[in-house]
Amino acid sequence: MARILTAFLILSILGACVAPGRPTETDVTTEFRVIGYATDASIPEIIQYDKLTHINYAFLIPNEDGTFAPMSNVWKLDAIVTSAHQHGAKVLISVGGWGWDAQFEALAADPAARARAIEFMVNFIEEKNLDGVDMDWEYPDAGESSQNFLKLMTELRAALPEGKLLTAAVVSGGDFYGAGIPVESFGLMDFVNLMAYDGDDHGTMAQAESSLDYWLGRGLPAEKAVLGLPFYSRPSEVPYREVVAANPDASQIDDLDHFGTPNVYNGVPTIQAKTRLAMERASGVMFWNLDHDAQGELSLLSAINAVVEGAQ
Repeated sequence: MARILTAFLILSILGACVAPGRPTETDVTTEFRVIGYATDASIPEIIQYDKLTHINYAFLIPNEDGTFAPMSNVWKLDAIVTSAHQHGAKVLISVGGWGWDAQFEALAADPAARARAIEFMVNFIEEKNLDGVDMDWEYPDAGESSQNFLKLMTELRAALPEGKLLTAAVVSGGDFYGAGIPVESFGLMDFVNLMAYDGDDHGTMAQAESSLDYWLGRGLPAEKAVLGLPFYSRPSEVPYREVVAANPDASQIDDLDHFGTPNVYNGVPTIQAKTRLAMERASGVMFWNLDHDAQGELSLLSAINAVVEGAQ
């Protein structure tokens, strides 16, 4: 008994001495994350909040000087935050997105612009009652750009109030882009969303496996890895809801002919197989995006939830 009490006291002291600014979601083994991206095209009233742990609202767009472009349909963000919190889900603001590399490169390289951007983001999450920031810089290059990413994330982590989350969306894998996310940044983030889609092998199981191999191999802890799933096809970017609206049986396969163009996507069996894979090798799944999902029995989010519920 004395040894148990001593060990408990040591753990309590160590827990109290943890430096401020550390990631806040350390109890990741207790809850499997299910993260959906929402956009200003989302319909807040039809989101299945009870099947999500987090929602990333996209996007807050940066300017080179560290200011941000005005957001459209901000009322949707407000509505999503209210409903999500009522269901116990967290909401993060996603910053950037594809096509804003030049803006990120400029602001991250300039200390004054970084400070301006960080101040705005911190104020924004406080004003909107958000739970954190999801950084979508796609993608910093290796070298100076990578170090500027680290500076931005380090300073943002330090500025975020206690309990707020810091995450990032990163390329599926490979050092051509992936090396721009420095290993040193892993400790700053609560979890990392692996965009295991797009490219020549869009959404395949092999891509999911190789994405996990790459990031875990670089040292990302499995409890911080979140496997990304596509709710749309390539190359034509047909939303899954349109695929199954045309043919409900398409929910069980992964390919379609879109006006003469072969497309690939993820049907229910593949989405569920990837969810099981994430349960084995990661801490959750995320998907792009909620707008693309079908309603009712063909919903991919419902398919994910069935696996999660079945494992409990």
